[in-house]
Amino acid sequence: MGILGKIFTWWDGATIGTSLWSAMNGEHVGTDAQGNKYYRSAKAKTTEGYDKRWVIYAGANDASKVPAEWHGWLHHSYDDVPESHLPPARIWEADYTPNATGTVQAYRPQGALERGGKRAAATGDYEAWSPDA
Repeated sequence: MGILGKIFTWWDGATIGTSLWSAMNGEHVGTDAQGNKYYRSAKAKTTEGYDKRWVIYAGANDASKVPAEWHGWLHHSYDDVPESHLPPARIWEADYTPNATGTVQAYRPQGALERGGKRAAATGDYEAWSPDA
């Protein structure tokens, strides 16, 4: 994305203002497996008195791309970076998959309009309501 895109868009990565704020006031504390970068600032405080923490997304801004361990760090569940709190990975754990809602890969059940809209015929267990009955 060009310089004009960075000036005027917020939905695909960080804007120039956020990038400048991160460079001037933020301390880079870590990067997750998706490439999202996490920052904190001891100078800037939240209304509760905590240090300010934020994420710069790698690609489109999608909150579902933040792993659970980093979500806990962002929301001050613990102070140390998540690597110190993670148990070893289990063999049955699946890799992250992005939220597919609104995309071609989204789940579409039988009868959905996107799959042709063919609905199963009603069986004998349905009786239409009538106001006169």
